[in-house]
Amino acid sequence: MPIKFDFNGLFDFNAGKNGVTERDIKKYKKDARAAYSHLAGILKNRESRVNLALEWFNLPFQAPEYIKKIQILGGKVAGKYENVLSLGIGGSYLGLKAAQDALLPPYYNDFAKARGKRPRIYFEGNNLDPETLSVLLKNLDPKKTFVICISKSGETTETKAAFELVLNWLKKGAGKKYGRQVFAITDPRSGTLRKIVDLENKKDPLSFRNLPLLEGVGGRFSEFNMGLLHLALTGVKIEQVLAGAAAMAKRCMNPETNRNPALMYALLHRILHKEKGFMLAILMPFSEQLKSTADWYIQLLAESTGKKYEREIVKEGSGAEKWSNGKKIINSGRTPVSARGTNDLHSIQQNNIEGENNKVLTFIKVNKFKHDLVLPDTKDFLAKRKYSTLLAIAQEGTEWALTREGRPSCTLTLPEINGYSWGELIFFFEMATAYEGELLKINAFNQPGVESYKNYMFYKLKKPGMKPEIAAEIEGHPVQKKTKYILT
Repeated sequence: MPIKFDFNGLFDFNAGKNGVTERDIKKYKKDARAAYSHLAGILKNRESRVNLALEWFNLPFQAPEYIKKIQILGGKVAGKYENVLSLGIGGSYLGLKAAQDALLPPYYNDFAKARGKRPRIYFEGNNLDPETLSVLLKNLDPKKTFVICISKSGETTETKAAFELVLNWLKKGAGKKYGRQVFAITDPRSGTLRKIVDLENKKDPLSFRNLPLLEGVGGRFSEFNMGLLHLALTGVKIEQVLAGAAAMAKRCMNPETNRNPALMYALLHRILHKEKGFMLAILMPFSEQLKSTADWYIQLLAESTGKKYEREIVKEGSGAEKWSNGKKIINSGRTPVSARGTNDLHSIQQNNIEGENNKVLTFIKVNKFKHDLVLPDTKDFLAKRKYSTLLAIAQEGTEWALTREGRPSCTLTLPEINGYSWGELIFFFEMATAYEGELLKINAFNQPGVESYKNYMFYKLKKPGMKPEIAAEIEGHPVQKKTKYILT
């Protein structure tokens, strides 16, 4: 069964004056058709897809022989090492963590039986807090640890710093052939990491093995590119994940809005945003396994739709498109928040129900769990109840409570959590975000705002090659610190 999208809770007959009306749908129908037509046209033109970083759309349809090669590689590495240290930030971390928590048993790293002879997976290079990496390097055995570095350029500070520390750790503890325990997923032609890989490969073909980050695929949309080796290491069948994504891709390219779940999702949220003032998007899976998927979605929506400028479209002679910042400042984008049921029903839900009415909740419901628990016959109202039943009722109760207060919500229902359904879910959100970008008339596939803090760090650290205009911008806009506003 495919994922089901129930959006009754977004309409006025449930959410009252805060809900979408049929009249709203008709008003925006032309915009929805234009969004579909424009995106469909781009996706048919390879040059446009690469120019605009939309090549991710074809990731579910990768060649079976390539997928088999990665699956075999992952199995060989998994059979040789007790630990894998995965270094990456943004999509190079969040996508992998989402997959691991969704598709592997809870407490995977803690119990050998849960891992089934697969290695423990640790994630680093996603923060500059020294505590976590320090503990890992003090407690892991370098001879039994395989290292994967995921970085397009090799210059992102968090990942670069971790990689250099880990390489030094391996050199000291794993011997002269430490490079055979290092794997890079990076740009196939350029960048600092690519230079390191090529240099070490020349010395020893088995050192610094690597896979390419494909051209035209942005980080937050790249789980089905840079995340494939991670899936193979943990024993997940990649073809099942991609089959789910492919099925969703076909559903989400239906020109009819009421048969295209991603386009309908984007349209409804755009109406609630523009017409009703709902600026916050809360994603609340009723599953502990999907909490990291909600965290992944935070980056997807925030980086994609949080833009200062309306885009400007430039057509090339070949018919391909390029986008640049237009002159119109719009400061677009809803603010995403991740939560989970039922844990956060005892925290954020108070604000959802009685706080400012500016939030739309998306629930993720799971119909069937791999394992269930039945309570003993305690002779009270919980007697002989299944945990899954209690969870389902809690989700229904949350939806009812929001509806009672005139607060919009919708539900995505998975038949169960497996590779296929998770692949569907990831691709649904990617397509919905792409359509929302079209409705906002922005570039949903770049992230210029992220560069600001990076440039400041490079300036302070005196990185060679800093453009004079960037240095001038930093020096010309200092943060003012007045002592009377600092309490000690």
